[in-house]
Amino acid sequence: MTALPDAALATARAEAQNAVRALRQRKAALDDDSIDLILRDARSHYAWSDRPVPLDLLHRIYEITAAGPTSMNCCPARFVFVTSTEGKARLAKALKPKNVEKMMAAPVTAIIAYDPNFWTELPFLFPHEDRRPFFEGKPEHSEETAFRNSTLQGAYFMIAARAVGLDVGAMSGFSNAEVDREFFAESDLKSNFLCNLGYADERALFQKLPRFAFDAVCSFQ
Repeated sequence: MTALPDAALATARAEAQNAVRALRQRKAALDDDSIDLILRDARSHYAWSDRPVPLDLLHRIYEITAAGPTSMNCCPARFVFVTSTEGKARLAKALKPKNVEKMMAAPVTAIIAYDPNFWTELPFLFPHEDRRPFFEGKPEHSEETAFRNSTLQGAYFMIAARAVGLDVGAMSGFSNAEVDREFFAESDLKSNFLCNLGYADERALFQKLPRFAFDAVCSFQ
């Protein structure tokens, strides 16, 4: 993909602006039930039914996730969907004991990973200006950017999964080094966190834990 000529760029920008205006006219904001579903009343789940997750639903979740913003459209996140018995056994070796049962019972466990070399794809992802010099020869900056933006994409992923009717349970109780050895030994990818996906068994839920009030954590300058 290359930068668009000036005339084509102007047309593309106008189309993008009109699309946003049209969307806002169709739906200015989410209703309360929609907000409850994806965040306000959503829960992290630890037990799962045996109902399978269709492959096309995983494609849809990724499509929604990929639309979320990242700096310079860098899109560093990479997703590995662990569904097989063999894959689950490999992943179990990296988990803390209390997390193994949760992961094994989930129909899908996604490894949200990131590519520190994401910047090599910027000519495709950010075609109107060459931003590779921002990262080339700067591994610490590349790592920091990849980790931050893949975390953002992981959050989009969880919201997208809830939006299409799945339940999620993110996990950080595992060894990143072990996951990387087991799944990414032949690449430069690195794991960020894990996320179980499926249709939850709500009987394992307990009460929703407290959150800070606005005035406790928000301020104005």
